Amino acid sequence: MILTVTPNACVDKTYQVEGFLLDRVNRPNRSYTLAGGKGINVARVYQTLGGEALCTGFVAGINGEIISRALKSEGISDEFISIPGESRTCIAIIDSDTGTQTEINETGPEVYESGVQELCEKFESLLRHQRYEFVVLSGSLPPGCPVDLYAKLILLCRDFGIRCVLDSSGEPLNIGAAARPWMLKPNRFEMETLTGESVPDMDASSTLIGRLGLSVDQVMVVTFGADGALMRCGDREWRGSPPPIKFASTVASGDAFLAAFLWAWESGAEDALRMGLGAGAANAAVIGAGFCSRDSILECAAGANIEPKVVFDEPRMNRR
Repeated sequence: MILTVTPNACVDKTYQVEGFLLDRVNRPNRSYTLAGGKGINVARVYQTLGGEALCTGFVAGINGEIISRALKSEGISDEFISIPGESRTCIAIIDSDTGTQTEINETGPEVYESGVQELCEKFESLLRHQRYEFVVLSGSLPPGCPVDLYAKLILLCRDFGIRCVLDSSGEPLNIGAAARPWMLKPNRFEMETLTGESVPDMDASSTLIGRLGLSVDQVMVVTFGADGALMRCGDREWRGSPPPIKFASTVASGDAFLAAFLWAWESGAEDALRMGLGAGAANAAVIGAGFCSRDSILECAAGANIEPKVVFDEPRMNRR
């Protein structure tokens, strides 16, 4: 079982609008509404592959009730904490005519100190009473959350000897990375924030990873969308590219990647990367966050290309 933490859960709405126009009335050809947020998306795909997941974080108001009901309908267990306010709505508009994707994401409800404390206590209790293969901390933090929240949860995971994965951005990523989680999964742009350097391609990313001073047991994966991903683990590096697909939407493809990567980890790092690339591609071929099927993930994974290599020690840099 894995535990995912989504502090800024949302009602995720995706509209497929052919010929989407600004300053016009647009009517979708299809629409999807489901519980969303990065950790929830990870849980959805992880369970699609046959694993078991538990979600926690914050929910609020009517949208919070919608999130809870949607999770129950999907058979995803949750231990979310209810707080005042209203959980956010995140909207993605997909135009297949132009191949564009427009997103409108609300900021989320204000979280007060008492709510943060309750989440930390809930998190510790969950770790104390259930053994998790992985804990996934992912997504943005809602207003009022301290930027070091993820760092605190990472340290709790270390106390319990549980492998923790961080997938966030901005200061929560920078501060959380300094707490040294088992795995970091930034995309190219988040890697630039983490290092303060330009990351135009995998070669640049490889150099910067080598200078971050990761410990020998840490894993780092930098994703590059359709161009694939680069993984560093100890003194080994792998570069992978997904198979070609008919693109539909990028919503939650990074989350699908992470879910499948963790699901396959015990089979080896290379297999995990292959499965992650397969899930990211399979998810990008459908509309709806994490709606890819197990068969499509396995099929895409079989078509992924992986290139392993040995890496060498490089000068380290200080994180910003």
